[in-house]
Amino acid sequence: MKGSGRKGIVLAGGAGTRLNPMTTVVSKQLLPVYDKPMVFYPLSVLMLAGIREVLVISTPRDLPLFRQLLGDGGRLGMHFLYAEQAAPRGIAEALLIAQHFLDGAGSALVLGDNLFFGHGLVEMLAKADANASGATVFAHRVRDPERFGVVAFDADGRARSIEEKPRQPQSSFAVAGLYFYDAEAPALARRLKPSARDELEITDLNRLYLERGKLSVIPFGRGIAWLDAGTPAALLQAAQFIQTIEDNQQLKVACVEEIAWRQGWIDTAALERLAAGFAGAPYGQYLARLAREESAPLGR
Repeated sequence: MKGSGRKGIVLAGGAGTRLNPMTTVVSKQLLPVYDKPMVFYPLSVLMLAGIREVLVISTPRDLPLFRQLLGDGGRLGMHFLYAEQAAPRGIAEALLIAQHFLDGAGSALVLGDNLFFGHGLVEMLAKADANASGATVFAHRVRDPERFGVVAFDADGRARSIEEKPRQPQSSFAVAGLYFYDAEAPALARRLKPSARDELEITDLNRLYLERGKLSVIPFGRGIAWLDAGTPAALLQAAQFIQTIEDNQQLKVACVEEIAWRQGWIDTAALERLAAGFAGAPYGQYLARLAREESAPLGR
């Protein structure tokens, strides 16, 4: 898929306190989800949207590890930059941190502990990317909407309200951790006031777009899975989900090297070199098999 010039942001900050002691010395977004680091999953979503320029935001402690893992992006035909979020001051602060990186471009912001998978996902990403004016977010039905930003719809299926962690949710649709914004987002984020928990709430930014009539909401259907790997139980469930999919299909989920290859950002010779870097590991064997089967059908 050809990108629109939109740039990507992966927000991989926070203290990860719900995963302690696993996160005592390392970011939760660097923990494994089955066979790859957690951050590969949100990064792969940006790649599937055709985005090749990505800013990774993390804590001063963890940022060197992300640089060591991902590098400058050149091996994937991409370009990665890095920035610090000194303290967890809200998701919307990522747009302020990224303002110079965006330099007037639209953005796609994804949370570093969110996983997305399912039939039709690429088409949904393309639809969001094509919306050059306004914001596009995604909604997923959940059993505990009071823990999330909640969007309610009118009779015609348009968003009519959005609330952060409401005591009495008006729907069971939570806003997932993936947001597409136009070039106005940093300026609008600058207008936000910190919430009671001293954070710039992404729900408040989305509400600004809603009040301007510029918020599009795409509900995820039955075929899309959204997983938030922010607790021990959720991390285990995510790993088991990925293992089941990969074992069943014999295709990897969120394999960033494969996606870069299938997008045409790297050639088969580059894929072979990447496979050699993981020699002896099943991950490397998978990449080597792909390189041998150059005419294999798409399987992202």
